[in-house]
Amino acid sequence: MSNQNQAVALTEGITANVFHEILEFAIEGKGKLPGAKHAAKQLLVQRNDVESAISRMVTTHIAMASGQGFATNWGGFLVSIVTIPANLAAASFLQARLVSGIAHLRGYELSDPRVRTAILMVMLGPGGNAELVSRGVLPSSPLVVATAPVFDARLDLQVSKALLDRALNQVTGKRFGVWIGKRIPFVGGGVGAAVDGWSTRSIALHALSEFPSRRPKLARGTVETTD
Repeated sequence: MSNQNQAVALTEGITANVFHEILEFAIEGKGKLPGAKHAAKQLLVQRNDVESAISRMVTTHIAMASGQGFATNWGGFLVSIVTIPANLAAASFLQARLVSGIAHLRGYELSDPRVRTAILMVMLGPGGNAELVSRGVLPSSPLVVATAPVFDARLDLQVSKALLDRALNQVTGKRFGVWIGKRIPFVGGGVGAAVDGWSTRSIALHALSEFPSRRPKLARGTVETTD
């Protein structure tokens, strides 16, 4: 992690464990906000088809990520300095919820720590994963980790640290982008919306690639709604 990112982490009070907390929240939900498993199950009942349910989940989460990015960032540079951590947590939550929902619909057990590590790996994005694998930081793809014989706690920690570094890069990058946008009326919020929406779409496509279906094919008109 760069010295700049270490300084930001210290200032903002962000630790690598925050992503485990976000993932738990994204899977289990809280209050009126349902978790990924519940949301995925409801979509499956409505759509009567796994891939159709996934498609709808992807579309709605990209829209939500873009919307909250715009709402958080609109107002310019000074406000964004204060709200970026909250925005970052919200975007991470939506991405964790989306990837978890895809994994669940494709037949992966969300309580399995190996699957949770794989979900966090997917949240790094395809480029982030490829780079870390090439450098030997990560051993292989999220799919291999999700289906590994045993859970690797050390690997899980490495993934969390990599996510933290990525998140801090986004913090500093968004601040600069919104600062530039501040010079053009109504552009500042658009910068955040574009970043969050594009990032969520990229991660969704990565999840679709890394979590091939493990569910048996069902007869047309049959809906599997087991927890």
